[in-house]
Amino acid sequence: MASKPGILSDWPWKPLGSFKYMILAPWAIQNTYSYMFKADEKERDLFHFLILPLLLLRFLHNQIWITLSRYRTTKGNNRILDRGLEFDQVDRERNWDDQILLNGILLYVVSKTVKRASNLPLWRADGVVITILLHVGPVEFLYYWLHRALHHHFLYSRYHSHHHSSIVTEPITSVIHPFAEHLAYFVLFATPILTTLFTGTVSIASYTGYITFIDFMNNMGHCNFELVPIWLFSIFPPLKYLMYTPSFHSLHHTQFRTNYSLFMPIYDYIYGTMDKSSDSLYETSLKREEEVPDVVHLTHLTTPESIYHLRLGFASLASKPHTSSIWYLWLMWPVTMWTMMLAWIYGRTFVVERHRFDKLRLQTWSIPKYKFQYSLQWQNQFINGLIEEAILEAEEKGVKVLSLGLLNQSEELNRYGRLYVEKNPKLKVKLVDGSSLAVAVVLNNIPKGTTQVLLRGKLTKVAYALALALCQKGIQVATVNEDEYLKLNKSLTANLSCASKLVLSKCSSQKIWLVGDELSDEEQLKASKGTTFIPFSQFPPKKLRKDCFYHYTPAMVPPTSLENLHSCENWLPRRVMSAWRIAGMVHALEGWNEHECGNNDTISNNIEKIWEAALQHGFQPIMNFN
Repeated sequence: MASKPGILSDWPWKPLGSFKYMILAPWAIQNTYSYMFKADEKERDLFHFLILPLLLLRFLHNQIWITLSRYRTTKGNNRILDRGLEFDQVDRERNWDDQILLNGILLYVVSKTVKRASNLPLWRADGVVITILLHVGPVEFLYYWLHRALHHHFLYSRYHSHHHSSIVTEPITSVIHPFAEHLAYFVLFATPILTTLFTGTVSIASYTGYITFIDFMNNMGHCNFELVPIWLFSIFPPLKYLMYTPSFHSLHHTQFRTNYSLFMPIYDYIYGTMDKSSDSLYETSLKREEEVPDVVHLTHLTTPESIYHLRLGFASLASKPHTSSIWYLWLMWPVTMWTMMLAWIYGRTFVVERHRFDKLRLQTWSIPKYKFQYSLQWQNQFINGLIEEAILEAEEKGVKVLSLGLLNQSEELNRYGRLYVEKNPKLKVKLVDGSSLAVAVVLNNIPKGTTQVLLRGKLTKVAYALALALCQKGIQVATVNEDEYLKLNKSLTANLSCASKLVLSKCSSQKIWLVGDELSDEEQLKASKGTTFIPFSQFPPKKLRKDCFYHYTPAMVPPTSLENLHSCENWLPRRVMSAWRIAGMVHALEGWNEHECGNNDTISNNIEKIWEAALQHGFQPIMNFN
């Protein structure tokens, strides 16, 4: 919101929330029905029918730019600004589709009230030429002076400051304006369309082409990476007066009083508002190489719809904890299935996000595999191959630490990561599975004074380490499954005093439950009222009980100095990171020169060590329940 919001700042349909799209439903349904089922050719208007598909294509066009821009800025090559985004910018820009909705409404109104807007031809060359001339002439000139007027303190504080709240721009930043400002832009950009409409030269091609051009140039100019090749200006030098670049407009967002032009910088040259560093920033950005991270967090997709929750997916979804209760994602199953096929065909690790903390450059890489595939034995070899490829790529790039994240939680898959160390004994990159910090977080989540806990769920490296640590503290560890009891008891046989603290319980009355994967619904229902469920795996249990308490999965709150944190890690809340992810950062910050993966031998010795190191570097425990 602007610093002093003026009249008509809010969009009229703001109270409708996600139901705002229903505004278009009556027109869309009526036009589709008329075209598909009316026998009279006069009532079957192709342009009216195409309005909805054209709006949907604009949504897709913008989303492609969002994904491309976020991917490229994460990799770092040709990046313009190093500053990161924050959650407040994501929230401010989440309704970027309002301008498409506004255009749709006005287009439907015009098509129903103006006779000339019916039965448009597919193509008219004169209309295309008129549209181009009107944009190059009046539109560019008038926009320049409108833009300068919007930087006058009266209008800037009431309207345009909302747009300039985003210093580091993304493609969708281009359309983030108050409602009144968008109306002014609509009148300006409608000039070529209305002129061709009332002169009878408009066509479907001229309208669609012009709107697509506006979207393309807007999105391109607000990317935080330079993509216009220098050879274009070498072949035709005057082009620098006729086409702007992302670095050109980036200077407008950092300097505020320069580079006002829309798409053609010629007016900044004419009126002396051209930023003197435009050329140097352009050249510097083009020369910038891909960023080499110090720490890589390796993860994978969870559910099929988790692709939308990635930072590269839907920005608004990525900024919220992952939930399966978003109804409209079910309508996107065809797209979801297509992305699953693409992940299967592509079959390579891809960069998801980047951060900076202290002097460390951090990246997250994702394996194009879903959680359910890790339980398929016939997929093990292929998954291990992908993980090993990622490790060797990190080794080649000079990465210091690679955090295995979700990828190592199985003895059967890769012996908790030890497989990769044995196959590549000369690895310089240190593999960290994060088990020690995960155990430390769970131990510190257990309320003081607890004398007994119930351990349930699939037994993993973390579960065995927790049982040992709790028994060493004199806390009784109970399990209701005989097979699990025998496995845990076997792991504690070296320490008789610890083994005595392990019991096979016939009831589930314990108030503290440590739970992992494969906890059944029936087991949860057996818990007594007021039970606290503390997960020790990366996947949280279902929240079946309203009379019980659920902790987050092992995680901590990073320091505010950690930059570019504007998406949620799976189901964790904002500005919270999993213990497995943080462990890799701490390992690099401390300069530890050994792997942390494989068997349990060193976990008990590392728990206190890594916990204290995490606290010293500013990571804090989560104090509240989920």
